[in-house]
Amino acid sequence: MWSNLILQEIFWGINSFGEMLDATGASRGILTNRLDWLQQIGCLKKVVGADARKPIYRMTKKSIDLYNQALMALVWERQYYSEPELDSIELKHTLCGHAFWPEMVCSHCNQQAQWQDVTFKPGPGAGRDEREIKTRRRASKTLQGDNNGKALYRNLTELLGDRWTSNLIALAYHGFVRYEEFHKELPVATNILADRLKLLVDHGIFYKKPYRPSVLRYEYHLTPKGADLFPYFMSMLQWGDRWCGNGEGPPIIAIHGCGHELNAVVRCDHCEQALKANEVTYER
Repeated sequence: MWSNLILQEIFWGINSFGEMLDATGASRGILTNRLDWLQQIGCLKKVVGADARKPIYRMTKKSIDLYNQALMALVWERQYYSEPELDSIELKHTLCGHAFWPEMVCSHCNQQAQWQDVTFKPGPGAGRDEREIKTRRRASKTLQGDNNGKALYRNLTELLGDRWTSNLIALAYHGFVRYEEFHKELPVATNILADRLKLLVDHGIFYKKPYRPSVLRYEYHLTPKGADLFPYFMSMLQWGDRWCGNGEGPPIIAIHGCGHELNAVVRCDHCEQALKANEVTYER
């Protein structure tokens, strides 16, 4: 959660330790820890600014390549939540000179990339999740109600800042709907799994559907709100293939409804050109 929030703030121009401390609401210890980790994995670099006493943090090619994910987060947040800070944002594409809204499409057929139109198959880098079972619960401190700077997608950051909720939504795109299916796939303790499924229902990402009348059991299906997170997850999947691979190829291959492998592109809805971070400005 905190790493996502830090990168979000840097995307919007906050890049010193003090500014990030005020903007994120994180403690000094958490912020220091996450900044160190983001540098270790090559997503940030610390440089000396005009004031040598206050170093600043710059994004690298690896973290700038998360721009599509940030745009898709903004789209989803604006669709499902009303925030004055968010609603006032107007994105401008300098390439065509027009205000725009980002959209994700298949590069082959130019149709929107939606969950219902995509199937998956194992890729050459496919493997099993070998992590040890974790029993730690979610952090008690949340972003809701905090004064987190611009925090233009705080609801998404709050929801997906926990790895198990992200895993459960991703598995739902692969057709998983039952508790035992999720539990078989993930190295997660039963109490945490039950907690996260309830959380996703409470947030309107899943809805429960009974399937065994004799001994009541439920399936967990995606709502439209959950389905509309797909472009965010697809952008993250493609980023992971580019930056986090093991050299064996992608673990998952997505096939679009047009029959081709899905190379999802985030583009300007006005000129239909792919968006780049240095070609987009914003106004309030």
